[in-house]
Amino acid sequence: MRLFEMRNKEVINCRDCLRLGFVCDIIFDAVTGCIEAIIVPGPPKIWGLLGRDHEYIIPWSCICQVGPDVILVDIDATECFKKCGA
Repeated sequence: MRLFEMRNKEVINCRDCLRLGFVCDIIFDAVTGCIEAIIVPGPPKIWGLLGRDHEYIIPWSCICQVGPDVILVDIDATECFKKCGA
């Protein structure tokens, strides 16, 4: 699967059935080439005009299933919700 294909899949949390958004980037280990985490942008600020402050960094081990349209994850959203660039 390519990053382009992952970007078209919506990420849904199995714990609370909330739609987190779409994959925007990945974090991978340059030595092994393995994916370590996926990054999903957080909710927008004031009507989306001022961008986003936070993002979800979801470890690869928390991904339950990758389907044709969605990626199911099992995370505690408060633990994965991080400030952009932190």
